[in-house]
Amino acid sequence: MKKEKFELKLNGETCVMVDWANVYGWSHNLKKEVDELKLFKYLKTYKQIEKIIFYFGEDKTKPKSKEFLNRVRKTGYDLVSKEVKFIKIYDDVGKNFILKRKCDFDLEIGLDTMELVDKYKTYIFFSGDGDFKTLYDRLLKKYKQVIVIFGHGALGREIVGTKGVFLCDIEKNIPLVLKPRGEIKNIIAKRK
Repeated sequence: MKKEKFELKLNGETCVMVDWANVYGWSHNLKKEVDELKLFKYLKTYKQIEKIIFYFGEDKTKPKSKEFLNRVRKTGYDLVSKEVKFIKIYDDVGKNFILKRKCDFDLEIGLDTMELVDKYKTYIFFSGDGDFKTLYDRLLKKYKQVIVIFGHGALGREIVGTKGVFLCDIEKNIPLVLKPRGEIKNIIAKRK
């Protein structure tokens, strides 16, 4: 028996918010990566999707970071970016530290959503972050459709069981946007 093709049922004009740091983090559990180009092409198959916003920071210490963001912009995403900051994390003794990358877009995603709230009927969030529960609740009170697409093992417990939020596991429902981990690195290495 052939498996039915999965399709999102959208309630009208739709806005997509892609929290790329969150999405990229899914690769650890998925053992695959989400391909940003395949994802964009997949989303554009839905005529109701009018806006796709991609949130990700620029690491000024790595030239490939700017290249990636330029590629994202050229693909067609509306890009929201800011500089990555580095925070010192000290060991138990307090003498040695590591620098941890930090570039959170929760506030930007929340503010952008509320600024656009009257323009769209459906909101799709590529983020399993539990911090967005309050945002989802507010959208639901305004009778908006809320779809949360997440990676296996990367869904905040605050969201599980939230009435009215449609949860979609990317690996089970939209595997065509995935690629093997390190595929880009392998392609680049072969070209050299």
